[in-house]
Amino acid sequence: MSKNDNIVLNEDINFPEIRCIGDDGGQYGVISPKEALEIAESKGLDLVLIAPDAKPPVCKIMDYGKFRYQQEKKQKEAKKKQKQIEIKEIKLSVKIASNDINYKVKHAKEFLSENKHVRFRVFLRGREVGEPQAGFEILNKVASMLEDVANVDKDFKVEGRYVNMLVTPKK
Repeated sequence: MSKNDNIVLNEDINFPEIRCIGDDGGQYGVISPKEALEIAESKGLDLVLIAPDAKPPVCKIMDYGKFRYQQEKKQKEAKKKQKQIEIKEIKLSVKIASNDINYKVKHAKEFLSENKHVRFRVFLRGREVGEPQAGFEILNKVASMLEDVANVDKDFKVEGRYVNMLVTPKK
């Protein structure tokens, strides 16, 4: 949970009546916020507004500090389990020599073996922007050289002065 969560606690709850739930899950019924706050303070806990839109609004007696700590802990665990995809970028030009293509494809194979995605970008200069077919031909060569170790994830896409292709490792 971030610090700007709009959680309403204790004295900030200003409804004429609320439905109160105890820290053990027991129901206190529909009571005034003052009564609920007295019960919470007698137990050394907080009164937290859970459902402000309900009729009547629902509040729960709980240790808010502990609740917040557990929420943050859950978020950190979820973040750890996320898979981060790294994309490496290899730039080419229309007038690239075949041995240079081989060299760049060799690097791409290394990246793919490390389970990284590779984006190939062919830079178009001058009049090449008007006819990006030359860029498509270069990317077709690269795709045919990588077809044994990679899948072309997205088709060739012209973005400004570049023709792009994204390649992912085969499973």
